[in-house]
Amino acid sequence: MKIYHEIAIKINPICADIVCDIFNENFQCEGIITGVEEFKKTKLVKSVYDVIKAYITDEYIDYESIQLFFHKKRDELIEKSIFNEDIGSWDIEITEQPNEDWSKKWKEHWKPSKITDKIVICPSWEQYEPQDDEKVIILDPGNAFGTGTHATTRLCASAIEKYVKGKDTFADIGCGSGILGICAAKVGAQIIDAVDNDETAVETAIQNAKINCTNINFQTATIDILTDNKYDFIAANILHNVLRDIMPDIKRILKKGGKAVLSGILDEKAAIVYDAIIDNQLKILEKTQEKEWVAFVVERED
Repeated sequence: MKIYHEIAIKINPICADIVCDIFNENFQCEGIITGVEEFKKTKLVKSVYDVIKAYITDEYIDYESIQLFFHKKRDELIEKSIFNEDIGSWDIEITEQPNEDWSKKWKEHWKPSKITDKIVICPSWEQYEPQDDEKVIILDPGNAFGTGTHATTRLCASAIEKYVKGKDTFADIGCGSGILGICAAKVGAQIIDAVDNDETAVETAIQNAKINCTNINFQTATIDILTDNKYDFIAANILHNVLRDIMPDIKRILKKGGKAVLSGILDEKAAIVYDAIIDNQLKILEKTQEKEWVAFVVERED
């Protein structure tokens, strides 16, 4: 029987994408699990995102060499100032696992989940019958773009449900699997543009939009290409330092009276985004929080 090696690495979730890339580029990976979620009915009751598990087929594994390899990669990120906060210890545990299709194993943990009062995320391989006025989004996240149940996504989806109105124009900055644009379509937005600088993410998002019969203009691009004074609402669920850097563009593409939800912010870094909001003369309508994650809803007044 074929044996796989499970490499579990302790990280800060903000660097999950980079760690996944390191695994894919340097090892023969059968699959990668970036988080474990447990559900009771449609409610998420437990989530763990600070350990990445990769299942590799390399015949010989040297624990010490792999630990040194990842610590070197971690030191390189710190030296390059890719992140300004603690990115986790990157300590590693290696165990042997029996032959399974690990590229599909993670799906066992993902069930339909209610992420707002009315929006339910349902994986494409599950069945769900909506209750009352629930709006169901069918999602296939691909291999590395999330299930839509992370706290930062829920904060954004709740803001979209609260503020987006019928016929609104909407932009999603860093669209990932496309879930926020689809949320906007479900609550009535008419013109929806979504950008991401990852071509694979955009391909996944296009497929998810088709599954949900929504009309969204996806582009492999950044916020720079979007038109001035066009959008009634913007969603940007990205890192705090990116939010800081693009805040002038967020204001630029908002209509007067337009609103934006800014998420992906650790509580300890909220001040950085707050300062950028104030520097760009945007009005804070509300600050929401779930555990260590924060979101701001802002408005352009001038």
